[in-house]
Amino acid sequence: MISNRNRMLLALLASALMFTFIIGLAYSISTGFAGFWGGLPFTCIVIVVLSMASYDFWDECVRKKK
Repeated sequence: MISNRNRMLLALLASALMFTFIIGLAYSISTGFAGFWGGLPFTCIVIVVLSMASYDFWDECVRKKK
């Protein structure tokens, strides 16, 4: 079993890498050929996905369970 501290550090590292990749992808789409309005739907999807990932991190690692 992984200790709570190690699980939190690993989840934080994985979340940071995912956030960096997805935000960079959204930035490159919005500033590239698609332009702002072409990248807007993808940016909205990114916001929803990152909020779900943040909630899952909080739910699994930060929140105290009974």
